[in-house]
Amino acid sequence: MSFLEFPIKRYQFTLVAFAMLVALGISSFLSIPRQEDPYFPIPIYQIVVAYPGAEPRDVERLVVKPIEDRINELDDIKKIESFSNDGLAMMVVEFYSTADAEKKYDEVVREINALRPSLPTEIARLEIKKSNPGLVNIVQFALVSPDAPYRELEDQARDLKDMLKAVDGVRTSETWAYPARELRVALDLPRMAELRLAPSRVIEALQSENTTVPGGAIDVGSRSFSLKTSGSYESLDEVRDTVVAAVDGRTVRIRDVAEVQWDTQEHTYIGRFNGQRAVFVTANQKDGYNIFEVRERILEAAKKFEQQLPKRIKLELGFDQSQNVATRLNRLTTDFAIAIGLVAITLLPLGLRAASIVMISIPLSLAIGVSTLHMVGYSLNQISIAGFVVALGLLVDDSIVVVENIARFLREGHSRTQAAILATRQIFLAILGCTATIIFAFLPLMMLSGPSGKFIRVLPTAVLSTVLASLLIALTIIPFLASRILSKNENPEGNRLLQSVQRGIHRFYQPLLHRALAKPRLTVWGSLAACFVIMIGVGGIIGFSLFPKADTPNFIISVETPGGSSLAETDRALKFVEARLSAMPEVASYFTNLGHGNPKIYYNEFGNEGATNYGDIFVKLKEYDTSDTPKKLEQLRRELKRYPNAHIYVKEFQNGPPITAPIAIRVIGSELDELDRLAARVEQLIKETPGTRDVENPVRIKRTNLQLKIDSQKAALFGVPALEFDRAVRLAVAGIPASRYKETDGEQYDIMVRTPITERASIHALDQVRVTTLSGATLPLSQLAELQFIAVHRRTHTDRSIQPCARGHDQC
Repeated sequence: MSFLEFPIKRYQFTLVAFAMLVALGISSFLSIPRQEDPYFPIPIYQIVVAYPGAEPRDVERLVVKPIEDRINELDDIKKIESFSNDGLAMMVVEFYSTADAEKKYDEVVREINALRPSLPTEIARLEIKKSNPGLVNIVQFALVSPDAPYRELEDQARDLKDMLKAVDGVRTSETWAYPARELRVALDLPRMAELRLAPSRVIEALQSENTTVPGGAIDVGSRSFSLKTSGSYESLDEVRDTVVAAVDGRTVRIRDVAEVQWDTQEHTYIGRFNGQRAVFVTANQKDGYNIFEVRERILEAAKKFEQQLPKRIKLELGFDQSQNVATRLNRLTTDFAIAIGLVAITLLPLGLRAASIVMISIPLSLAIGVSTLHMVGYSLNQISIAGFVVALGLLVDDSIVVVENIARFLREGHSRTQAAILATRQIFLAILGCTATIIFAFLPLMMLSGPSGKFIRVLPTAVLSTVLASLLIALTIIPFLASRILSKNENPEGNRLLQSVQRGIHRFYQPLLHRALAKPRLTVWGSLAACFVIMIGVGGIIGFSLFPKADTPNFIISVETPGGSSLAETDRALKFVEARLSAMPEVASYFTNLGHGNPKIYYNEFGNEGATNYGDIFVKLKEYDTSDTPKKLEQLRRELKRYPNAHIYVKEFQNGPPITAPIAIRVIGSELDELDRLAARVEQLIKETPGTRDVENPVRIKRTNLQLKIDSQKAALFGVPALEFDRAVRLAVAGIPASRYKETDGEQYDIMVRTPITERASIHALDQVRVTTLSGATLPLSQLAELQFIAVHRRTHTDRSIQPCARGHDQC
């Protein structure tokens, strides 16, 4: 008994297999994880370093270069790319895709930790972030209040974060858009001058007292006890009672020369929701979970949290990724229904019975495809759903051919069993070859390398598994069903509809076919020319792009004011954008981020990590219409372009790997002044090119900074070391972190030593800064130094993957 005869003659086995496939498909569809993007680790890591107050050249020299040199010693490095801005460095380390992502992450963390003691102590933040398309926030809440203090909003945000972290399926939760809390030690400089104490003595005392060093274990008789020598602070009174020095036989404590209290750091990230002051809370999802189930558990936790909120604070859910996933699944359902309808219409000439048999192959093939994805560890996401949509147009071909051929054999007088066997055997090689052609068309996508290949691999997997399933069904299930369902007594000429179709074939198609076969060359070249004309014509209408738009009802508006702009200046531009958004009825809600980018909510969008001249607005639309929405966004671009003192960009989300821009031109060299000149020329050429927009040149305008010019001769006469100038200014303007204060709930806060001159000190306030001589006396800063305005490069960029040309070569 052959393979083709077995499912027809051993119908009991076929029925059991059919039922098992249906059950497997239903089980897999219900249990397969659902998320917006595929989840897989990529050996690409982002290193973010915040170095407040440093200009780009200092950031590159003191932070970026040492880290690059250390990381470059690792194996399998493909590229190291770094950006140095005012007070901020961002490095992207990429290894070859064959490297183990988790192992390389551990190596990067190890090297950074080993290098950390040699980096500047003023570094406020150093983070190493993994890259993974699935590591995006699935919800973003806003705690909105016009009058609640930030400390209360922070406490509520932390409580919500802790509740969300306890939800099954949530990987982690974070809080955003409020000033960090600190334990401030505000020095009394006149009092310290009387006691001849330098600020460094206070910093050293805090560092020494707030250190935990276990003493070890001591045996006392039959017992062993752990010996504790000193410990960390447990209350503010302990900080106040810290001994600084002994002066004239009297003990001087922190409380004698400083005021110790809880305070907040400078506002560097301010958030608003729909124009109202707010802080944000986000949560992302673990791999292998269903986003709809996780969402329900998150909303249940948020509902309980909302019940305990004070009336002046309102909880808003501004972003819910599950809505985008549901939209894509609904599209798949719609396409599924369209496919069923088209199959029914196509097979009406063969009768309703034949159409119903073929329609069974569609859900059964999809069920096997979903089961295959589930078994190999994939999820239902936007890429796999796109694969199933593509497969819908392919999976019925084999079944249609088999059913039509079986019906033809029945009309010729064969029995149902004979017709099923003979018809399937006759076209076995034909449908096998057709299916192989489809498989070979998608196999190259399976072999793509790099992160892009990993990202797209689920699409050909979905297509191939579904098409192979359709081939198996067409050779087994479909003949069995046809041998049981199709009518025994078929009219040799078919029904009236089939007769009409055949008359049309003989009248129109047959003469045309004969003419085409008579002139094969003309037919081939004419077909190619027609395909080319149609492709160019349709492409000119719908346009060309490397990667399609995401078609999600979300977009980002980024705002960048000139380098050196204050938060207030950037906020004015953001409020201009907010006013335009408030007038758009299509907008459902929006998150405003001043001084920082919005938390990550799409896999290839990375927000700015912090700059006073940057802000963005994450906008959610009520719905996305593929024809109307782009027109509305283009109109919005024209309106926002009128703002005179900022670059405002409207960016729709797109699929594909993260890129700087569709067209990015880099001018490479070592002389920054010459690079600035060439970059300005390139910028002008691009702007003059028709069809370009959003042309950005990060070094177009140099930033003006202040430089402290020290009179070295006077400083030497008074015995003031150069380091004392830097420390005095830093203490007055930004403060110096002395240690970390740990609360009982595990939260840690900086102990910042400051002077009363803080919070964006003005030039006149710097006149109050005093420096300490070696003898302990203090002198006004203005007696030994003066401030000067200087122009600096506001941004530098290095790329270790770009090698300069060798001497003597013209091709660069």
